[in-house]
Amino acid sequence: MSGRLYGVGLGPGDPELVTVKAARLIGAADVIAFHSARHGRSIARGIAAPYRRDGQIEEALVYPVTTETTNHPGGYRGALEDFYADAAARLAAHLDAGRDVVVLCEGDPFFYGSYMHMHKRLSTRYATEVVPGVTSIAGAAAELGRPLVEAEETLTVLPGTLPPADLAARLASADSVAIMKLGRTFGAVREALETAGRLDDAWYVERASTPQQRIAPLASVDPSTVPYFSVALLPSRVHATTAAALAAAAEEPAAGGVTVVGLGPAGREWLTPQAQEALSAATDLVGYGPYLDRIPGNPRQVRHPSDNRVESERAEFALTLASRGRRVAVVSSGDPGVFAMASAVLEVAATEPYASVPVTVLPGLTAAQAVASRVGAPLGHDYATISLSDRLKPWDVIEERLSAAARADLVIAVYNPASKSRTWQVEKARDLLLEHRSPDTPVVLGRDVGGPGERISVVRLADLDPDAVDMRTLLIIGSSQTRYVNGTVFTPRRYPTD
Repeated sequence: MSGRLYGVGLGPGDPELVTVKAARLIGAADVIAFHSARHGRSIARGIAAPYRRDGQIEEALVYPVTTETTNHPGGYRGALEDFYADAAARLAAHLDAGRDVVVLCEGDPFFYGSYMHMHKRLSTRYATEVVPGVTSIAGAAAELGRPLVEAEETLTVLPGTLPPADLAARLASADSVAIMKLGRTFGAVREALETAGRLDDAWYVERASTPQQRIAPLASVDPSTVPYFSVALLPSRVHATTAAALAAAAEEPAAGGVTVVGLGPAGREWLTPQAQEALSAATDLVGYGPYLDRIPGNPRQVRHPSDNRVESERAEFALTLASRGRRVAVVSSGDPGVFAMASAVLEVAATEPYASVPVTVLPGLTAAQAVASRVGAPLGHDYATISLSDRLKPWDVIEERLSAAARADLVIAVYNPASKSRTWQVEKARDLLLEHRSPDTPVVLGRDVGGPGERISVVRLADLDPDAVDMRTLLIIGSSQTRYVNGTVFTPRRYPTD
């Protein structure tokens, strides 16, 4: 069976820019072929050296001419055609003997690559594979640190061997340009750039990515020092414009702001993409310590944890940071607008000196919705949301609102039902509601929904045990229409008219 022919791109010169596939094929090949001038030195062979193994056959494909004249009857082109035919025959002998042949090629084999002459002569007769490589243009742009094209720009690649007038005409109408095949053409290329009014935009990159690399404004380069392995680049003008604008903007004071972010009831899967984006963009995270712990660490960000009972102080701290140019995310569990930090931040932001600080509120999935989803649809009709915490409002107001909601026959979602220091409110609320609701009214107890300690249960209102309720529990107390059927709780959308 015949061997397989591989045209392997080696990149611009740095052996570390050789692809993994190219390195594997070089190491596995029976025959390594490479081009060189008559001096015998091969850049391609040097790049591939780290991936070679002992015992491989070498085929040195030595050009009979490069830039000099020749007495060949067919002239320069005839000498090269004979050389390519001979080189192809030598490689074909190995392929016919069943040997795999790798032809090394600087840059990319199909981008002004020396390999393509073997490909034209052999690919119709033998199994062939071409492995792309990093082009000299890509390597030069990377070393220059300037993008070639951006937005709607186009890239034009020109050989330096074109007549100067043709080069100048194409340069004048092009966006970004790469000019190959310099060396002895450099003087004409420089003339064309000057004629087209593009000389001041042009950069010169020689032997990109190698220890001999040289980068300079093209106008400053001495033509007598330019080798063939060099490139002229006119990089993206759009990038130059936008980079300058961004640099100017970076010198201006940063525009800070506060975003109040709802984390949802538990882990990342409850977090909205909008909230995730705001958290990622923040320079500072402010919030109750356990809530901040739910956000993955990022050394770029500064965390400011605090106790759960200092909402106003936390809000003022966040607004102060923002007034100094920081992008601050204030986090809340659930939805920040439901018994959480949004109102606290906005209340402080309405006063001086914070009135000019922008505040954005991003919603989150609130606990009532999360608990309701676990049992069915207890919030399917009108409902009220009431907090049993009497830290910020007196208990008699809470009682009045519970009674009003009960009399109106609303489903009631009860937040903050109990804590270590508040242990009697659940019993008081239960007894008050029993004055208006049937003892059989379904009550849903949802604790740590979405978290490792999740616990959901449904009991009769008369059987609601205050000891089963803590600060991480939310209660949903049904209306007269709420039903508990086959393990699900739902409140019908229709309300009786009689």
